[in-house]
Amino acid sequence: MQFRASGKGLIGVDITSATVKLIELRRGGGTFQIDSYAVRPLREGAVVERRIRDRDEVADALRRAVEGARPASRQAAVAVPASAAITKTLTLPASLNDDEIAARIQLESDKHIPFPFSEVAFDFQRLGLNARYGDQQDVLLVACRQQDVQQLTDALLQVGLTPAAVDVETFAMERAFEEVRAQLPPVAAGAEECVALIDIGATMNTFHVVRDGRITYSRDTVFGGRQLTDEIRNRYGLSLEEAGLAKKRGGLPEDYQASVLEPFLDTVVQQVGRSLQLYYTAGRKHEVQRMVLAGGSSVIPGLAERLAEDSGMEVSIANPFLRMRINPRIDVQTLAGDAPAMLTACGLAMRSGP
Repeated sequence: MQFRASGKGLIGVDITSATVKLIELRRGGGTFQIDSYAVRPLREGAVVERRIRDRDEVADALRRAVEGARPASRQAAVAVPASAAITKTLTLPASLNDDEIAARIQLESDKHIPFPFSEVAFDFQRLGLNARYGDQQDVLLVACRQQDVQQLTDALLQVGLTPAAVDVETFAMERAFEEVRAQLPPVAAGAEECVALIDIGATMNTFHVVRDGRITYSRDTVFGGRQLTDEIRNRYGLSLEEAGLAKKRGGLPEDYQASVLEPFLDTVVQQVGRSLQLYYTAGRKHEVQRMVLAGGSSVIPGLAERLAEDSGMEVSIANPFLRMRINPRIDVQTLAGDAPAMLTACGLAMRSGP
């Protein structure tokens, strides 16, 4: 495909417990173009529960990702974990302008933010007039500790990238899910779309419920693909890298299916079922109609089929890049293999578009 000169794009950087993911998107010709991307592994313990513990290791992996991707842009966006952010919808007088809203938030910060305002980084977005009161407006407030923002922006600056935005993982994932959502079959006429988005990472899996494009429920479980990798490594005497490749590509001894893979799949299926049960127990009345798998461990052979069999739902694997143009220098097959794990990075880079 021909690429039109439309200015440089934006790089989305997602730093997880196992990898650093980088993707550069540029809006052009009515859609997004993938200009560059890279995924680089992180040493175990460098990032724990989405927080950086070893800055030098993270910077080294990010530097290797930048060198591998060779992005045209230097503008980058990162995200704080949802657990580190506070999001609230405030109702304020419609007459307030942006400066007055910011001053009001600062004045009343003790009502909304549970730590000293001197330690806070915050932003807000007007959502429009309140549905019940015409003289009031709804304002979305997002706040987190400055140190969480500083940690991420320092990592970008250390490798020569310029911080253009700091987002929240949930918002980035919602943005990328719009691309996935467009690929799903339409729901029945008059029904509200309600999807379970299951993000299975290296050490954690997160069960989201997405209703009409917005995440309305989330539950984290400390269990992920690293457990399967470690079991393969220990049982068959492989290195961590060899075990990770074998997990996705196969070629393991005959006893692998029954003694290693099946118990892992059983655990994931049980956890997803438990999360779905807790969603309904919490009083959520909207019925989940289908499941979408994301995260690096979502492509483990047999997982989607087992979840479909257990839940009775249609289960698909997320690929936010199917409708995007791809720079010819990118290996399409490798990108497709990494796609389910790229939702957050993709959603961050999608901020480049209008």
